[in-house]
Amino acid sequence: MHEASEPARGKQYLNGLTSAQATGVVVITFSEIISALSFAIDLTEDAAPGHALRSCLLGMRIARALGMTAKELESLYYALLLKDVGCSSNGSRLGHKVRRDEHRENEAATDPRKPRARETQRAFKLIQGEMHAEAPLRQRFRRLLHMEPRQRSSDQEMILLRCERGAKITRKLGLSAATCDTVFALDERWDGAGGPLRRQGQAIPLLARIVTLAEHLDAFACECTPAVAMDRMLEQSGRWFDPELVQVAFALDHAGQLWTHCLPADDLDLCRQLVIGLDPEASHGVDADEIDRICEAFADVVDAKSPFTYQHSLGVAQIAVSMGTTLALPPDRLRVVQRAALLHDLGKLAVPNTILDKSGRLSVEEWHAVIEHPRLTQQILSRIEPFAELAAIAGAHHEKLDGSGYPNGLREDQLGIESRVIAVADTYRAMTEGRPYRPGVSHAVAVGKLRELTPHQLDARCVEALDLCCNPARGTPAPALEHLAQLRKRPASVPAGGNWQAFSA
Repeated sequence: MHEASEPARGKQYLNGLTSAQATGVVVITFSEIISALSFAIDLTEDAAPGHALRSCLLGMRIARALGMTAKELESLYYALLLKDVGCSSNGSRLGHKVRRDEHRENEAATDPRKPRARETQRAFKLIQGEMHAEAPLRQRFRRLLHMEPRQRSSDQEMILLRCERGAKITRKLGLSAATCDTVFALDERWDGAGGPLRRQGQAIPLLARIVTLAEHLDAFACECTPAVAMDRMLEQSGRWFDPELVQVAFALDHAGQLWTHCLPADDLDLCRQLVIGLDPEASHGVDADEIDRICEAFADVVDAKSPFTYQHSLGVAQIAVSMGTTLALPPDRLRVVQRAALLHDLGKLAVPNTILDKSGRLSVEEWHAVIEHPRLTQQILSRIEPFAELAAIAGAHHEKLDGSGYPNGLREDQLGIESRVIAVADTYRAMTEGRPYRPGVSHAVAVGKLRELTPHQLDARCVEALDLCCNPARGTPAPALEHLAQLRKRPASVPAGGNWQAFSA
C-alpha cells in the first residue's frame, strides 16, 4: 500500500489537525483515547514506546492487501491497539517480549551446535530460582523432575489468564465479538503449539493471525532491523505464523509499502496521527458515559498488575467522589475527580512487580522507578488533548501541600481541590489495603495518621470529608460534621481553578 492510498483522514492528521481543530467542534473519538492509552499498555510489556501503534499500521496494511471487509478492518483495528490489554496481571506478562524470547530459545534448540539449549537454560533457571543453593546436587535434580510438568502447566494457566483478561476488558469497552476473540487468541501458533486452546492453522481466527504477525514484525524491527524481522518471520513461517500472511508481508516489504512511518526511529506523534486516521469511525465522537467506561476499563488494567492492588483504582475513585460530594463539588468537577482517580496509577504499569510486591526496603534505584509513575501517568494522559486538566490532576496524586511530594514538588498554591481530594483518597486506600510489607489498618488508625499529616502535607478539609463519608460508624457522624464546618470557616490558599468557593456554603 502506497502512502498516497492511506485514507484521507490520515492526510488530515499529517497536516497537524486534530478532529476538534478540523471541524471547529470539540469532539473526541474512541481511537484518540485508545491510541494514547496504548502507550500505557506498552509499559506492561516493557515494549518500545509506540509498539501498539506501529503494530496497528503494519497489521492494517497487511489486512488491506488481503482485501478484508470494512467490518473486519474495524474489528482488527481495535484488536491491534488493545492486543496486550490483558498483560498487566501479575505473573501473566507473556506478551511480545516473552514470545520473542521463546523464538530465540526455539532457534537455539534446533541449532545443531547447541543441542538441548532450551532445556538446559530452563533447567538452570529452575535450579537457580527455586532450589536452595546448598542442597545436594542429586536432590536438586530430583526436585527438577517434578517441577518441569508443573512449570508447563503454570505457563498454560498464565496464558489463559492473560487471554481471558484481555477479552474481558475489550468486552467491557463495548467492542465487537470478533475483536474480543482476536485478543483471546493472540498466543495461538500456526502449528498448534500455542495457547490458550492450542488451535492450529485455519482454526485460529484470521484477525488473530494478522495481529500476531504484526506485533512480532515490530518487536524484531525494534530490537534488530526490519530486514532481520522479515528473516525471522520467514524462519517461523508455518510454525508460528500463517505462511500466506508472511508472503503478503514480504510482498508489501518488497514494494516498499510495509514500514512507512512505523520504523523504530520514526516520529511517534506522526505514527499516532496516521493510526487515528485509519479509525473506521473517526467521524463519531464518544459521549461522557463512553469515556467513563474507558476509564474504568483501564483502571482494571492497572489494578490487575498486582494482587495487592486489586480494585485499588476503583476504590480510590469511589472514595474521592464521596469526598467531593461531601465537600459540595459541582457535578462536572466530580466527574473529573472520578476519571482522574480511576487513571491516577497508569504509570505504575512501568514499575516491575518485583518492586511493587517487594516485602523489604526498596533500593535507591527501585525507589526512583516508583516515584516516576505519576509523571508517566501525566505524560500518557496529556497525549489526549481534551484530557490536559485531567492529566495534571491525576499526575499530582503524590504531591503534598508543603512541597515534599513527588514527582514535581508542587506546593499548596499549585494544587487544586481535585488533586487534594485524590491525594487523601489514595493515601487512605493504600493504608487500609494490605501490602507485602505490612497489613492494612483500620479506618480509625488510617484517619488518625492522615490527621497527623494535616495541614502541612494533606488538606484538613479533605481528611475530615473522608472521615465523614468512610467512617463505618455512620450512625454518629456529628463530630465529623462539626469539625468540617469549622474547617470551612478558615481561610485557604487555593488556585482559582480549584472550585474552593464550593466550600464556603
